[in-house]
Amino acid sequence: MKPRIIAFYLPQYHPIPENDEWWGKGFTEWTNVGKAKALFRGHYQPRVPADLGYYDLRLPQVRERQAELAREAGVEGFMYWHYWFGNGKRLMDGVFDEVVKSGRPDFPFCLGWANHSWYAKDWNANGSKNDKLLIEQTYPGEHDYRSHFEAILPALKDSRYIKVGDQPVFLIFDPSKLPPAFIPLWNSWAKENGFPHGLYFVANVKSYECRDKDEVLRIGFDAVTFERLREVYTAKSKFHEILNAAFNRIVLNRPIFTKDYRKACLRLTNREVDRCDKVIPTLLPNWDHTPRSGERGLLLTDSTPARFKEHANTVLDIVKHKQNKLIFLKSWNEWGEGNYMEPDLKFGKGYICALREALDEQPQQ
Repeated sequence: MKPRIIAFYLPQYHPIPENDEWWGKGFTEWTNVGKAKALFRGHYQPRVPADLGYYDLRLPQVRERQAELAREAGVEGFMYWHYWFGNGKRLMDGVFDEVVKSGRPDFPFCLGWANHSWYAKDWNANGSKNDKLLIEQTYPGEHDYRSHFEAILPALKDSRYIKVGDQPVFLIFDPSKLPPAFIPLWNSWAKENGFPHGLYFVANVKSYECRDKDEVLRIGFDAVTFERLREVYTAKSKFHEILNAAFNRIVLNRPIFTKDYRKACLRLTNREVDRCDKVIPTLLPNWDHTPRSGERGLLLTDSTPARFKEHANTVLDIVKHKQNKLIFLKSWNEWGEGNYMEPDLKFGKGYICALREALDEQPQQ
């Protein structure tokens, strides 16, 4: 069986009323991307999209071209981020609803529930920050869980929906907040609707939470994926973290949360943990949160297609003897986080070609 690479996909890049209210008329993720500035010599900003331009995801021809590029890279499908805040409140649902309704693009997909509140973060001169709640994630109870399930049921029944065996894959961004009744209820309703083994629930576990995978599996999840990005910036002690921050700011004149991509990749995988069939490893092509967070953003420097290929080879080597060969690619189009595979003016289709080459060079199983 070949590796199954599923790319996280942000269904934004078009105006919505809520963003108009919070950030100004016509705001999209491109607003942050377009106004980004280089913060030090050699800092790759702003990042300008190439083949697809500053696209609007409401256009079906854009979505078709994205699917073509993903196939070219060797990506099996997209995991669309899904936003359900409770009491039927959804955001940024129009793009995915159109994908389901239209049957296009003819490209596999699944859903990841971004079950977290949204905040606006304002930084003060002294380094502190104020978090303004924009919309709260709530869990009103069984009636709402049922409404949520029925809202995505047409997608689950779509022939394009990605499965493990006969179980549709569904990722939970923050499993620590999920009510205990949620998974049993959804599995019972899934079985009533033609999925005899329920859903394939994946827990997105942040490494700094120190939650053991077995603990997460015991509460009903089928698999775990570890979000290790913040671990890259964690030093041996608080003293070392302060020292690293001071070195970045004073000596290198860079944002305090800056790390080299190649070194970071050494901490983004864990062979001992990731070789378990219940663990889904993650590929990370690049990361630069400064368009959203400025000098407080997490930043990986010197990512290139060649270095990404090295990282991809490591991850592909980890899964080659596993039965479960799922790999998450973070991400396909998170331009505001400098975390994308799509072509840009500097590298063109470099990251797409790098992943394709890494896959093609894998020994045949």
